[in-house]
Amino acid sequence: MQKISNIIKNDTNTLKKSFEEACSDKEFLNFIESINIPDEILMKYTTRLQECLEEKMHCLKCRNSAFCKNKVHGYLLTPIPYDKKINFSYVACSKTLKNIERNKYKENLQFFDISKEISEASFKGIYKDDNNRLPIIKYFKTFMEEYKKGNSPKGLYLHGSFGSGKTYLIASLFNEMARLGVHSAYVYYPEFLRNLKASFDTDYEEKFNYIKKVDLLLLDDIGAENSTSWARDEVLGPILQYRMEQHLPTFFTSNLTLEQLEDNLSNTPSGLSKVKARRIIERIKQLTKTMELISKNRRN
Repeated sequence: MQKISNIIKNDTNTLKKSFEEACSDKEFLNFIESINIPDEILMKYTTRLQECLEEKMHCLKCRNSAFCKNKVHGYLLTPIPYDKKINFSYVACSKTLKNIERNKYKENLQFFDISKEISEASFKGIYKDDNNRLPIIKYFKTFMEEYKKGNSPKGLYLHGSFGSGKTYLIASLFNEMARLGVHSAYVYYPEFLRNLKASFDTDYEEKFNYIKKVDLLLLDDIGAENSTSWARDEVLGPILQYRMEQHLPTFFTSNLTLEQLEDNLSNTPSGLSKVKARRIIERIKQLTKTMELISKNRRN
C-alpha cells in the first residue's frame, strides 16, 4: 500500500510540475483562466490543454479555412468542463461557421448532373466584356423584382452558340434566388432522361414529381437528348403542362432555336409526330421569353 501511495504521490507531483511549467506561459495562463475550473482538475489535462491553445492560436492567425493548420481542417480542439472533468471536442471555427452560413442557401438547390462550376455560379462571375449578355442580365433583374412581389414571371428559353455561358447565366440567377429561400432544380436534361429511365423500379416517381413541382426549374441543353416519344410525351409534356397550369417559372438552355427544337421533337424512332412536337413548343412559349446568346466559346 505504501508503494502505491508513493506512486500516486509521485504522479501527482509530476502533473503539478508540468502544469506549473505550462502556466509560466502567459497565453496558456490566460487560456485556462477562461475555462473557470480548479487547478487540481486542470493539471490532469495539461498536454491536452496546450494542444487546444495551439489550435486556438492557429485560428487567430488564419486568413481563411483554406489555410487551416489544425488537425481537423476547419475545426479546433476545445475544452468543455463537465462534472468536475473536462471533455474535449472539435468545434467549428468562426471561419468555418461563416462558410456554413454563407453556403446555407445551397440547401434550396437540387442538382441533376450539373458541374461544380455551375453550382457555384454567381452574378459576380458573369463576364462583363460581352454586350450580348446585357439584355439577359436586365431580364434577371426584372424577374427577381417581379418574383419578390409575389408575381409569377415567365422563365427563359435561352438558345445560342456552344459554350457561350448560357447555363452559367441562368445558374447565377437560381443561386441568387436560393438565397431568398426559393427552391430550384438544375437538370442536365439528356443525362436526366437516362437516369430517370433507369429508375423505373426505384425512385422514378420521386424524381419526376420533384422536377415537376419545384419552384424554379432549369432544363439544360434540351434538344441534345436522343429524341423519343417516351421522353417527349411521358416526361417533357407532363412536366411542362403542370408547370404551365401552376405558373411555375421554367428555364431552358439549348443550342437550338425553337423551330429547330420542334423539328428535333418531331423526329422520333416511332415516326414523325409534328402535332405532338408543336404542342410541346407551344407550352414552352407559354412558359418563357425567348432570348439568344451568341458569343465566343468560353469553355476553351
